[in-house]
Amino acid sequence: MTDTGGPSGGESRPKNPLARAWRFLKQVFDELRKVIVPTRRELVNYTVVVLVFVLIVIGIVSLLDWGLDNLSDLVFGGGAGA
Repeated sequence: MTDTGGPSGGESRPKNPLARAWRFLKQVFDELRKVIVPTRRELVNYTVVVLVFVLIVIGIVSLLDWGLDNLSDLVFGGGAGA
């Protein structure tokens, strides 16, 4: 199997540190051009979905905490403060 020069394809790696840094920055900007920025409406929709999901998870965890607390009170007798 032949070495193709790494993940960038058939290009060889520059040995000069400045050339390597410049190439890295060029690749970063090339990738940033591919990013699709969501519209304001999409951003609001995503935010609402995330907040609703977080509230649902908070509710589930709170119910589990309350239920396990009551179960431990039944099993272990409520502790010294009861």
